[in-house]
Amino acid sequence: MSTPDVYDVAIVGGAAAGLAAGIYAARDRYRTVILEKNPFVGGQIMMTGQIENFPGHAHIKGAALMEQMEEQAKGFGAAILTGQDVRALRRGADGLLELEVAGPAGGYRARSVILAPGSRYRHLGVPGEAELRQAGRVSYCAVCDGPLYRDKDVLVVGGGNTAVEDAIYVASQFTRRLILIHRRQEFRAQRILVEELYETARTKALEIRLDHVLKEIVGDETGSAIANVVVENVKTGATESLVVDGVFILVGTVPNTQFLHGSVEVDDQGYVVCDPRTLRTSMPGVFVAGDCRRGAAMQLVTACADGVVAALQLKEYFVNQEGWAHRLPGEASVRGY
Repeated sequence: MSTPDVYDVAIVGGAAAGLAAGIYAARDRYRTVILEKNPFVGGQIMMTGQIENFPGHAHIKGAALMEQMEEQAKGFGAAILTGQDVRALRRGADGLLELEVAGPAGGYRARSVILAPGSRYRHLGVPGEAELRQAGRVSYCAVCDGPLYRDKDVLVVGGGNTAVEDAIYVASQFTRRLILIHRRQEFRAQRILVEELYETARTKALEIRLDHVLKEIVGDETGSAIANVVVENVKTGATESLVVDGVFILVGTVPNTQFLHGSVEVDDQGYVVCDPRTLRTSMPGVFVAGDCRRGAAMQLVTACADGVVAALQLKEYFVNQEGWAHRLPGEASVRGY
């Protein structure tokens, strides 16, 4: 590794979980570095317009909250380095954890690591998706791009909480007509949200089509707009062409954990396997926080809580590293100090 410095803890990811972990670790006087692959910290929450369910803030913009957390972490002494794309995690011959990064930095060494790389939007991979995404006609964040479709027609794809919530929001605030399709007969979203969805459909131009999937997004002759989309009824096989101005694909996320394969145990979907009480992973000295871990609630406040829990484990781990490595999951406790 080209970087000789040794940190007490290296945090991979500079979004909510990573920043919260950085605040706690740096405040406890651990030499802390946060490695963020993007040019700025904050992650997906930076694209959220208004947050209404973060305790202590009736209303706050995602970018504003992340900026506050970044400054707080820096204030306690955490080093925040952007443009650091972590490619591998391994343990060196001297027992230290080594993080390999792309580019001239080469890598970093630390006594412990907190994994908080988050997740990214899941794509469908249908024809026309990539091309129209580049043209700005396919989006994965309705809160971000909903205002662009005032008095226009849009298609929303998905059946989870995000898809249902965003369909309600966009249909109520902006669109002339919104069509929501879901591949199953029932939504995966919480019942209260589904009830609100159908209630909204009674008063707004919101059409719900179950058992339907998106097959293709067809661009116009210029390639800068959508000519039509093709949807299919999964029960009958019948296809239909719909004319819309935009498509929102809201079908979940994929954990940013490709660099961990072969070092830390992940499940079939790529989420990091951990002890849910201590957030320790299969690799001693490596903890996980936020949306990239198995069982995460995928909420801003729980991502922050994960970062805090992971940081709180450092003291006990540093005191008895060998014992911690062999401790059974049920024997570890989560507590402050």
